[in-house]
Amino acid sequence: MINSLFLISHSGDIFLEKHWKSVISRSVCDYFLEAKEKAGDPENVAPVLQTPHHYLISIYRGKLFFLSVTQTEVPPLFVIEFLHRVADTFQDYFGDCSEVVIKENTVTVYELLEEMLDNGFPLATESNVLKEMIRPPTILRSVVNTLTGTTVFAEIQGVVEACVKLTGMPDLTLSFMNPRLLDDVSFHPCVRFKRWESERVLSFIPPDGNFRLMSYHVSSQNLVAIPVYVKQNISFLETGSCGRLDITIGPKQTMGKSVENLTVTIPMPKSVLSVNLTATQGTYTFDLTTKVVLWDVGKLNPQKLPNLRGSISIQTGSPKPEENPSINIGLQIQQLAISGLKVSRLDMYGEKYKPFKGVKYVTKAGKFQVRT
Repeated sequence: MINSLFLISHSGDIFLEKHWKSVISRSVCDYFLEAKEKAGDPENVAPVLQTPHHYLISIYRGKLFFLSVTQTEVPPLFVIEFLHRVADTFQDYFGDCSEVVIKENTVTVYELLEEMLDNGFPLATESNVLKEMIRPPTILRSVVNTLTGTTVFAEIQGVVEACVKLTGMPDLTLSFMNPRLLDDVSFHPCVRFKRWESERVLSFIPPDGNFRLMSYHVSSQNLVAIPVYVKQNISFLETGSCGRLDITIGPKQTMGKSVENLTVTIPMPKSVLSVNLTATQGTYTFDLTTKVVLWDVGKLNPQKLPNLRGSISIQTGSPKPEENPSINIGLQIQQLAISGLKVSRLDMYGEKYKPFKGVKYVTKAGKFQVRT
């Protein structure tokens, strides 16, 4: 049925793609983009296009093209109806079906698409059924997205660590739900690279014990989900010797998982003598030597957002600091891979016994900096 789905902006940029069977190159979209240019008006693009090897079926919704690719003839109205269901689901989940909103909720979008099609055939397309499986973003998150500015730079560095305790010479195959998310992948020497190149699965005979099976990057900023937001106001008076600080932290894209070990580090200007702050959760310290405020929040409670506020004392006669300090965030989220990478299955060949298999996801903040 449907092999791939591409989301294309009004200007012709492909900003999201999903494949259910074999991966189809983006170059197939060139036929569609050429037809779009010839049509002039987006509404006039033919909904069904035939290429030498594929059929392209599309709809235009909210200044976006939803372009599906099939390798065999299918009833076009059936596919068009499904594409409208996809757009309706995004509208229902996120309150809008725009490029910006889809980019901000990329992880949820991929999870929805994974459930809506099974091996290319429509499976769960009703919102009430999907909401039982995938938690929609809260109203709070939608409001937060309008308050917290833009992401300057974001990337994810991930690893797959393995712990293997198997007898004999087992031959393992590990597959992922969304392997196309990954960039700049490097493997343990035991991995058969050609199998990864052709099928995007990891095939290997593992060594015993703990080892790093794979490391990867997700460098496309559109695909990086920021797990928390920071609402801040740090200001220094033009005259006088004081300033104000007010910081609130809340969950943004955590897929319902708890944010733990949350810390906030603020390197203050050298002219700061002391701070008098109140934390609604956790504790804070101020190091007189390094001029660093460290707020140890602990576990983030989405029902009662932690806040740190108070006054800042500056050395008398010192000029106003030229720029506000940056805010550095530390956090950890169990059972969530913020990259969206998910293990699909692990199969063992060459041995007759049944092994115990388990997977654990962890997200940790690397360099997470908020400019004030």
